[in-house]
Amino acid sequence: MFNLGTPRIYLASRSPRRRELLRQIGVHFDSIVFRDWSRGDGEVDETPHAGEAPAAYVERLARAKAEQGWRIVDMRKLQPQPVLAADTTIEFAGDIIGKPRDADDARDILRRLSGQTHRVLTAVAVALDGRVEALLSDSEVRFGVLDEGEIWRYVTSGEPMDKAGAYGIQGRAGAFVEYLGGSYSGVVGLPLFETAVLLKRFDRPL
Repeated sequence: MFNLGTPRIYLASRSPRRRELLRQIGVHFDSIVFRDWSRGDGEVDETPHAGEAPAAYVERLARAKAEQGWRIVDMRKLQPQPVLAADTTIEFAGDIIGKPRDADDARDILRRLSGQTHRVLTAVAVALDGRVEALLSDSEVRFGVLDEGEIWRYVTSGEPMDKAGAYGIQGRAGAFVEYLGGSYSGVVGLPLFETAVLLKRFDRPL
């Protein structure tokens, strides 16, 4: 049941972290889901294009998810309101690092990031009636040196499996982070400053 007296948006994501962040800044939202969430968002192809820069890649996915969300709103004849979507990826040594395929992949990713600095790129996009706008959050994270026991225990916890770069800064992996430059909420998965800017553009001020 929609509360038409309160400005709302749709969130095209199942991420509990993004839901918590929207609630943190007082955004009223309804969730919409795609048909197949087995690999992220189903209808959105997450395969990087040949030679695609990480920033362009993550913005393309965020825009595609917002556009797909709007198509669902239109197809289901839901109450028109802006659709917000986001996508996060890691850039390290020029490579795009997404979610791990399995536990072995998660361990390999964490070994690569151990003692190194990487970028966390999160793009947020809003779509409404054919209009789509997006903004990018670009943060720098440096891990301390991780030993094999730390990596094994963390992967065994299951926490890395649905997260870009095989870690969640808001969880146990917060203990791995020696330095963070940029947006903490962007590293979590939804940069709040950029989100607020976009929502204002779509007449949803906080």
